[in-house]
Amino acid sequence: MLVRELDIPGAFVVTPKVLGDPRGEFLEWFRADRFETMTGHRFTVAQANCSVSAAGTIRGIHFADVPPSQAKYVTCPAGALVDVVVDLRVGSPAYGRVEAVPLDDVNRSAVYVPEGVGHGFMALEDRTVLQYLLSAPFAPEREHGIHPLDPDLGIAWPTAGRDGHELTPLLSDKDAAAPTLRQAEEAGLLPSYDEAVAYVGSLRQ
Repeated sequence: MLVRELDIPGAFVVTPKVLGDPRGEFLEWFRADRFETMTGHRFTVAQANCSVSAAGTIRGIHFADVPPSQAKYVTCPAGALVDVVVDLRVGSPAYGRVEAVPLDDVNRSAVYVPEGVGHGFMALEDRTVLQYLLSAPFAPEREHGIHPLDPDLGIAWPTAGRDGHELTPLLSDKDAAAPTLRQAEEAGLLPSYDEAVAYVGSLRQ
C-alpha cells in the first residue's frame, strides 16, 4: 500500500496493492490500523455511501460544520472520475488550495478527506461508482457547499471523458445554487483551521 500526503494538510492518497489472476482482482481498500499509522488518529465509520453518476456529473464541493464535520475516505470501484479536494479551513496555510486526483477501476486508489476540507468529483464515464466511508452521519443542517465552477477556485474540470468524448458538466440544483468561496467566507459558513485541527487532535487521545 502506497501512501502520499497531498499539499493540503491531513489529506492523503492511498494506492493499494492489487492482486490479480485469471479470475479477477483482490485488494484491501481500507484498513483501520494502516489508516491510524497514516494519520495518527482513528477513523470511526458512522456511515457508508455509494453514488452512481453519468458522464459529466459534478458532485460538490461539499463540506460540513466543525465539529464534528464529516471526514471521508473515498474510492472508485467502477468507472473513472477526477476527485477534488479543496482546503476550506479559514486560517489554513493551504486555504483555497485545490488538489485533483484521478480515481478509477484500474489504479484502485482512495482519497482521505479530513474534517473541514471540501470534497467533490466529476464522473468521466456513465455509471461511474463512488463509494465512501464517513466519520459522521449525514446531518442536513450542518451540510454546506461551494459552487464547483467558482472561478476563484479555478478547478480545471476535465472537458473529455475516459473515451475521449466531450463532457458537459451536470450539476444538481442545490450545487448550482451554492455560493462562491468568497460568498461563503463572508457569510461565516467556512470552518476554522484551528477548530478543525483541535477536533482532529481530540481523536488522537
